[in-house]
Amino acid sequence: MIRKEEVYKIGVLTKPHGVKGEIAFSFTDDIFDRVDCDYLICMMDGILVPFFIEEYRFKSDNVALVKFEGFDTAEQARRFTNIEVYFPIHLAKEEPEGEYSWSYFIGFDVKDVNHGDLGVIEHVDDSTMNVLFVIRRGDDEILVPAHEEFIVELNHEERFMLLDLPDGLLNLDSLDD
Repeated sequence: MIRKEEVYKIGVLTKPHGVKGEIAFSFTDDIFDRVDCDYLICMMDGILVPFFIEEYRFKSDNVALVKFEGFDTAEQARRFTNIEVYFPIHLAKEEPEGEYSWSYFIGFDVKDVNHGDLGVIEHVDDSTMNVLFVIRRGDDEILVPAHEEFIVELNHEERFMLLDLPDGLLNLDSLDD
């Protein structure tokens, strides 16, 4: 059984494409193209299930058309509509150092050298030029720039990140009230 802590989200299957079983895959991380892995993991009815890729092709910079083995019609592909797609963390570690996408860090615990525990990276906001980690801290969200120069330490096994953020970037006093 695949556990949630063994994978990280890389996108969503959106809608069938054509009549031969292809489905559009809107991805935030193209790790599936950079690392040798012949399957993707889909969240099906609350269970993580691997599906083997027969073929895929890129439609744009963030959409690929994927065909899974054994799914040959639009009706069969429709079963995957709006399904979240995950990738195994252990295979992502095979990337050369420094080649990780920002989405890889979703689920990492984050601490800052001056402020201590910040929380867990819940989402990566890449809608603007400045990519942000969205960190959950209790009921609040903290937005922190996703920038290599702020990362002091990474522990991939424990999914931990230590940051050294510039003074004034965080105002945690307002979150502690």
